Amino acid sequence: MPTPLLPPPVRRLAAWCVVVLLVTGVLAVGVWLCIVFKTAVTPVLLALLGTALLGPMHRRLVRMGVQRSLSAALTCLTVLVVIGGAAYVVVHALIGTGGQIRDALKQAGRYLAGHFGPAGTSLEDLASNAKDLLGKFGGTAASGVITGISVVGEVLAMAVLALLLMFFFLRDSPRAAGALRSLAPRGAADVVEAVARRAFRAVAGFMRGTTFIALIDAVCITVGLLVLRVPGAVGLGALVFVGAYIPYLGAFISGAVAVLVAFAERGWFIGLWTVGVVLAVQVLEGHVLQPVIQSRTVQMHPAVVLLAITAGASVAGILGMLLSVPLTAAAFGVLSELRGRYAGAERPA
Repeated sequence: MPTPLLPPPVRRLAAWCVVVLLVTGVLAVGVWLCIVFKTAVTPVLLALLGTALLGPMHRRLVRMGVQRSLSAALTCLTVLVVIGGAAYVVVHALIGTGGQIRDALKQAGRYLAGHFGPAGTSLEDLASNAKDLLGKFGGTAASGVITGISVVGEVLAMAVLALLLMFFFLRDSPRAAGALRSLAPRGAADVVEAVARRAFRAVAGFMRGTTFIALIDAVCITVGLLVLRVPGAVGLGALVFVGAYIPYLGAFISGAVAVLVAFAERGWFIGLWTVGVVLAVQVLEGHVLQPVIQSRTVQMHPAVVLLAITAGASVAGILGMLLSVPLTAAAFGVLSELRGRYAGAERPA
């Protein structure tokens, strides 16, 4: 028998390297295809997130005797009314207090510039050019779009398509399992269905939990800022609600903005009280809300979440930051299901 050219450990390492390269190549091609066809992929992802969030409402209407198509239409109408109303409140609050917040940030920047030099100057420049910076930051998500009218048209088209897709996803949800089983390779239908259900449950739990936590955070911080008479309290609370959908990073940025506005407009005493309010809400979220509300969903380490947000921002800007964490939750759900199945199968009887 000829002697192997490489020892067994090296051969095993080479085999694992081949597997890693193949998986990485497949993932890279998948991400590239999503970027190329983002106009079609984004509405699908948004529709899936909406279906995961509002599926319980649709199922409850069906149990009450409402026909499935009508139930899906009512659910989509509810989404339209709620999101439209929330968007109006948020935009109105930010427009009404945006100048106040920007002036407060500039004042805070001038104060810091007098005590800390370049750091404060950078903050003042950031506040002065906030609109331009926001446009440049979000430009990644709108690459290839030339004019502002095109951006609005593309966003509206994707929103309408996402709403229509959500209607079909809700109405035809009982057929989803059958469709997956028909597309799965022979002998793998049970595994594909179980993995899909686990991923969907993870996304649904994440979306419902995050929305509830975002609402509680926004209400608590808004009430605290109103009590402390911080200018722009409603707008800052709206910023907290939106930022909560970007875990850790969003809460840090929105909380820092609230603290800077309080220091600039109300002085050190109220500023320190604002720091206490923000920290208290973050402690409440991290030690009470997150463990209790999201205890049944996939738990991800903060480092994994931050890496997912960074990767999402590099791929699709703000939209990528919003979508990266629920997609990562789905991936963790898939890995958990596969590990549970195959680890159990490998244990000796």
